[in-house]
Amino acid sequence: MSEQGALERAKAGDGLAFEELLAPVLDPAFRLAMTMLNDKGAAEDAVQEAALKAWRKLDQFRPGSPMRPWFLAIVANECRSSRRARWWNVLRFPDIRSESAPQADMWADRADLDAALAQLAPPHLLVLTLYYHLDLPIDEVARVLRCSEGAARQRVHRALAALRPGLVLEVNG
Repeated sequence: MSEQGALERAKAGDGLAFEELLAPVLDPAFRLAMTMLNDKGAAEDAVQEAALKAWRKLDQFRPGSPMRPWFLAIVANECRSSRRARWWNVLRFPDIRSESAPQADMWADRADLDAALAQLAPPHLLVLTLYYHLDLPIDEVARVLRCSEGAARQRVHRALAALRPGLVLEVNG
């Protein structure tokens, strides 16, 4: 069934049609939420809340527009709301896994990147996640951020500039 047909059925109250519309965007939405919140449970909650809000505001979705930027914008807003909430400031402990330990170098590289990303302001983290982690084209990044393509490119540039000081450059030799 076409996306337009599913949209019309969803607007008429068909939950299965709405699921059909959201299915292709749930994975990128979860990856976005996971990057912004760095907590699996919180990311799942954010995507679920975003889906509920999308269902409620489905009449505001413009036919012919792509679903992905519209829904990712809702997810990003939900993540920002979660981070502003008072409970977000509680101390979190990382999951302890008993899986085979990866190489120490891989952990060190990942720790440097994670630490640098954790220091970024949420708007910078959002734009880098959309462009690099979700691999969205710049026009979709612009739609999610509700700005022009030029402004989206500038935000990517500024976010990279903000990220660089947090990364450690090692020169072997």
